[in-house]
Amino acid sequence: MRAVEASPRTKRIHVGEVISETFSIYGRHVGALIGSAIVVFLIVGILTAVLAGPARDELSWGELLLVLLAIIIRVAAAALYTGFVVRLVEDARAGRRDVSVGRLFSSAAPAIPALIIMSILFGIGVGIGFILLVIPGLILLTIWALTAPAIVVERVGPIESFGRSRQLVRGEGWSVFWTIVVVWLITAVITGVFGLIGDAISGVMHGVALSIARFVTATIHSLAVSVMFFNLGGGRAATATPPPAAPAA
Repeated sequence: MRAVEASPRTKRIHVGEVISETFSIYGRHVGALIGSAIVVFLIVGILTAVLAGPARDELSWGELLLVLLAIIIRVAAAALYTGFVVRLVEDARAGRRDVSVGRLFSSAAPAIPALIIMSILFGIGVGIGFILLVIPGLILLTIWALTAPAIVVERVGPIESFGRSRQLVRGEGWSVFWTIVVVWLITAVITGVFGLIGDAISGVMHGVALSIARFVTATIHSLAVSVMFFNLGGGRAATATPPPAAPAA
């Protein structure tokens, strides 16, 4: 794990700028983003469907273990894809044009265990916040928004990522919150449009259209979060080295 420098932010973030940069990166790398989403989530969807089997009221212990394995695979795939998107944004902001999907996936793979642990803790914390009162859930959703990029880029642990995200978001909470809200709205609109198109064609195409919409929108949130992470000074990490010893008198 690398020690993170307490460096000043590069700039304050603005919702419009984050959304604009998000879709700019999306447009330049749409093939890699959607193609990798289809490969990851389609394969995982088929695999988890086979493991989980048809829905039933009562399951044996062996079947419960298979369902649990399917859930773990799905979470791991989502973690891998999140790491892939973070690395892609890092390369795009560095001006690298030769984006290799294989290299991005391999560089994100070591962060999968930490991303899985963080995702579980994130879901539990935010879920409890929404169950108790809606406001605490929204607050946690905001201050923990940058946990995944902190894990992938700065190599912090799953527990430390929550503190690092809060540190970066401090003072920019409203901007981060409204960016997340706008991303949700955009995702909902895109999904709704695909659903209407599918309905207009046939009832069967409705489900197909929604599946396509999921592939198209799967990356938008991760892109926006990664852009905010770098704009708020994330990624400025270095290995802590002790100062040179003073010469003996």
